[in-house]
Amino acid sequence: MKILRNIVPVLASVMLVAASTTALAGLQSKTWPASDKAGQFVKDTVVIGFLASPYGAGWTENKQLLDYFEESRQAGITGHDMTLTAASMNFDDLLFQIQKYREAMAEQPNKYTFVRSIRDIEASHIKGTTAVIWNSQTATILEEDVGRMAILKEMGMASMILAYNDRFRTGSGSLVGWKGQDDGLTAWGRQVIDELVKYGILLDLSHTGNKTANDAIDYMEKTYPGVPFVYTHSLPIGLYKNEKNATPKGCYRNITDEEAIRTAKSGGYVSPTFTEWMMDGIWPDNITPQQAADMIDYYVKLIGVDHVGIASDDMFSTENVVEFANANAAAYDDGGYMIDAFNKGATDSGMLARILPAITDELWKRGYSNEDLAKIYGGNKMRVYQQVWEGVPTEQHRQDYQERVKLRNELRERYMAR
Repeated sequence: MKILRNIVPVLASVMLVAASTTALAGLQSKTWPASDKAGQFVKDTVVIGFLASPYGAGWTENKQLLDYFEESRQAGITGHDMTLTAASMNFDDLLFQIQKYREAMAEQPNKYTFVRSIRDIEASHIKGTTAVIWNSQTATILEEDVGRMAILKEMGMASMILAYNDRFRTGSGSLVGWKGQDDGLTAWGRQVIDELVKYGILLDLSHTGNKTANDAIDYMEKTYPGVPFVYTHSLPIGLYKNEKNATPKGCYRNITDEEAIRTAKSGGYVSPTFTEWMMDGIWPDNITPQQAADMIDYYVKLIGVDHVGIASDDMFSTENVVEFANANAAAYDDGGYMIDAFNKGATDSGMLARILPAITDELWKRGYSNEDLAKIYGGNKMRVYQQVWEGVPTEQHRQDYQERVKLRNELRERYMAR
């Protein structure tokens, strides 16, 4: 129960936020009106989001998780990259997180598909279950042993972040970089990348400092050309830098255009996150479908429709996130940036089930085709997953794509008609 002991709130900060905001994350998010056509499109399409919060930091009761996934299934969300561990959590924390997720999901055992290949995601879409794709937002779960990567692969770990906000043995996180203290990728960090590639686990550079991230990209380009890496939930600095209320340095989580471009060149994808407090200085009552579409549109124009995904980065409840941030102050020592954003109204995470149909209507208005949206909502992730997890080249995936979609849709119709 180590993780529970670590989540002891600093009451003054929590009370400050509670007094000035209403928690709108997760199941408290707004439902946006959308056309029936858009709602049906989401149901007919493989949609893969990104769920941010480990047990204790985002959800604390099984009902929260189960209700969230039930509503997502009803809306047609196929599955989620789900964060098990973050910051400086260790291997014991990982085991505890798996235990808590599995205990909750065991209450409804027929409603989840634990993903090891894209065929599992396709099967989940056909049957209407939730595809569970494990992610770690930290490499500290390896502790002193890179050999544990083999165990993580066996456990179903799909992707891993090198460094979360702070300075770690692998390199520096985004907050350290924001402060101008990024030391870059370490020798240990290179070993971690070697093991990720060896076992087919996706390198995720979200939350990683700019220098460390670019060092990692340099290493990937030199040592493993053609192997894609990704940003699973990162907003573009360029979208907000000229906004009226933008802060001088911007949000430390957001990434440069160069990082996004280099990711696309690797064959990877970048997913913007529908999370308000990362929208530097643009803190509305609720993130709107238009603002979410702006994020997607920015990346599509920058790196192309074949390299963009989506991520809600959902938090379930703002109160739990604030408690976690205060209890882990070293990892969130941002001069009050995040808490200030919450106080100014940045409490929403744009739950996919409630915002994606409206985003679909908005992107159609902007000229996006159904094929474009199918790529953004899940197809681009499926391509990268198949290459990294299964060793299937991109060109082969593209050649098989239409046939797989046709077969998947036929099987789904038969299954739903039963």
